[in-house]
Amino acid sequence: QLLESGGDLVQPGGSPRLSCTGSGSFFDYYVIGWFRQAPGKEREEVSSISAPGGDTRYADSVKGRFTITRDNAKNTVDLQMNSLESDDTAVYYCAAKRTVWFPIRPDEYTIWGHGTQVTVSS
Repeated sequence: QLLESGGDLVQPGGSPRLSCTGSGSFFDYYVIGWFRQAPGKEREEVSSISAPGGDTRYADSVKGRFTITRDNAKNTVDLQMNSLESDDTAVYYCAAKRTVWFPIRPDEYTIWGHGTQVTVSS
């Protein structure tokens, strides 16, 4: 199971940090991705990180503003978000797939969290 936390109402320019915590064993065997879905829009991949943590990927819309990191000892993957804009308002989900490959397609993720709401508004 995956549990997201850290969502909140933030002002434009804010810098919240989202966390995805996994339960169970072998967390370090899983690729983790962060996705978001805004009202009326399709879900999009925001960022992902390889199982060991050495490789990362970012959507163009967040490159340079968001940073993904993982701590396999704590079974967590964090998404540090900076310089938030209104277009970043969405429900943010983390997802996982046990695989050695990276990157993977969004439809390959097999485990999903329930999401955490991030609202950017003044």
